[in-house]
Amino acid sequence: MDKNKHRWILLTLVVITNMLVYAIPSMAISVLSEEISLDLNLSVVQMGVVWGGAGLMGIFTSLLGGALIDKIGAKKIFIFGCLATGLLGAGRGFATNFISLTIIVFLLGAFTPIILNSGYKISGMWFPSEKLGLANGIISMGMALGFLMGSFLSASVLSPLIGGWRNVLILYGALSALLSIPWMMIKTIPDGLSQSSTNQASSIIIKIKHVARKKNIWLIALVYFGVGGGVQGILGYLPLHLRSIGWAPLTADSALSAFHFTSLIFILPIAFWSDRFGARKRMLLVTGLMSAIGALVISISTGGFIWAGIFLAGMVRDGFMTILLTMIVESEGIGHQYVGTATGFVLAIGGISSFLAPPIGNSLESLWSGAPFLFWSILSFAGVFCLRFVVTKKPQTDYNTQRLFATQD
Repeated sequence: MDKNKHRWILLTLVVITNMLVYAIPSMAISVLSEEISLDLNLSVVQMGVVWGGAGLMGIFTSLLGGALIDKIGAKKIFIFGCLATGLLGAGRGFATNFISLTIIVFLLGAFTPIILNSGYKISGMWFPSEKLGLANGIISMGMALGFLMGSFLSASVLSPLIGGWRNVLILYGALSALLSIPWMMIKTIPDGLSQSSTNQASSIIIKIKHVARKKNIWLIALVYFGVGGGVQGILGYLPLHLRSIGWAPLTADSALSAFHFTSLIFILPIAFWSDRFGARKRMLLVTGLMSAIGALVISISTGGFIWAGIFLAGMVRDGFMTILLTMIVESEGIGHQYVGTATGFVLAIGGISSFLAPPIGNSLESLWSGAPFLFWSILSFAGVFCLRFVVTKKPQTDYNTQRLFATQD
């Protein structure tokens, strides 16, 4: 098959995998939160733990998993990961109380970051540096589409259609497991690249130590900690907040869908501009500030003004994450041997915030309903502040730079 055609087929499979394994099921938890909490008798803080719980295991597995991707290759990770997330994802539908649901969510969170990391590894292998931002933008666009579909379909359409939140999560789990089949059959490494050209002999511990010594990776991780944690909190609490101030359930779910729809529209323009003008850091500064200000607007607004905050934060959500993850592979000292480990390192630090930010923010609801958004806004501003110290370079134009990201599959 033509190499150019194959890379797009491979990227399409990555997009579909991220949608069905992570984006759609994760957003389903948010819009199904009221139904789940009523069925299992959960408090708002407990739902915050469930929503952010996946980030706890991700703290550990993101780091080790990233190094494992560099060691054994993305294909094997995708095959096993789709099976594991499918079984665990379906298992949430059999939870009987807060403890059982939380345990399953924690275990599920061990696999999803590794799968996401593998997708970016694939794009790095097959796409040249000057097109890498666009390729990662397409991956993020698929994620945004998945978030949109999950928020729009799960509670308002699928739950009443197939018998409640349990069956919805079981359905998503089955679809995730089935995706392991195409990954068994597809080629994931370009011709001419071998283990000898990638030098993957170093141990996982050595890889982690190498990445941990890179100041730039720590700074990128802190940016992700702040902005990513703020967004995670917003996504989990927004439907509950809107319903608590009197919005109709369908309108509240539609607001979350609008958040993801605006993100979907702006992902590719943001990614394209960062590639075209080599202005990744400046784009991150602007989009990060927009996300933080959007959360602030939601916090202090009532009525129609809330929509302004939703659109402001939503339009840059996935575009911001796309550019930030692209900057990882372009950082000094991160080449073919360390891209998976470095991405895993950043996701691990971000996982701490994804776990802590939702319940901490939700606990502030007792002050006033918009208080959690103020907390997440401050957290996002802190992340943007760390961004000013990140060192960047313009995207390379040498097509052969894709060899930097090769691995053994």
